[in-house]
Amino acid sequence: MLKARVHSIETMGLVDGPGIRVVVFMQGCKLRCAYCHNPDTWDRNGGFEITVDELLQKVKRYKIYFNHSGGGVTLSGGDPLLQPEFVIEFFRRCKEEGIHTTLDTSGYGIGMYDEILRYTDLVLLDIKHIEDVEHKKLTGYDRHGFLEFLDAVKRNNTKLWIRHVVVPGITDKEEHIMALADYINTIPNVEKVELLPYHVHGVNKYAELGMKYRLEGVEPLSKERLEELKSIMNTKLKDVQIK
Repeated sequence: MLKARVHSIETMGLVDGPGIRVVVFMQGCKLRCAYCHNPDTWDRNGGFEITVDELLQKVKRYKIYFNHSGGGVTLSGGDPLLQPEFVIEFFRRCKEEGIHTTLDTSGYGIGMYDEILRYTDLVLLDIKHIEDVEHKKLTGYDRHGFLEFLDAVKRNNTKLWIRHVVVPGITDKEEHIMALADYINTIPNVEKVELLPYHVHGVNKYAELGMKYRLEGVEPLSKERLEELKSIMNTKLKDVQIK
């Protein structure tokens, strides 16, 4: 019986894909992003176990909300790509029930991407950085894993929303935002881009876990600066909605 390790389940979510959604935060992540607000999801052995049947029964309770809002279920994390067998079977069962499936990922998994994407309606793909050196500084990994997954998304022509966290002093330069827009223009199946402001909502978790927060002292990005950068990106993007 297939089981996954899950950190938490959010019902009536409104920001992780279209419509009203059940968002399942799965355990395990390869990356160690400096600004991560969920370090408690990194450990693959954390959280609790749940079977495909158990999770599907929880999700099915909200089908009336999905049907009225165009919503569905989102697997997030951590990174769900680290539990591929479960994702494949759960998404397959969701499709049998007519439930929209969204995969929220940074693209660092352990394979089986084509089979996962066979049952995935939408990918929310987090671009950490577009330069290898800076990407490794920020996450601990180079971009190879991300590019491997992105190739699979392109190959399967899966609908794609790009997400990018704007961090003061790291990813908030205008030149970077313009280069990011140029890079996104090379990806054929992007429908939307979300620039997300850096925040410090999860900093207290680091103290609770006995971990040092690497961006201590970095202030949250202001709404005004975020809107400026969105406007700059909007002038460069081709036929893509920016949020």
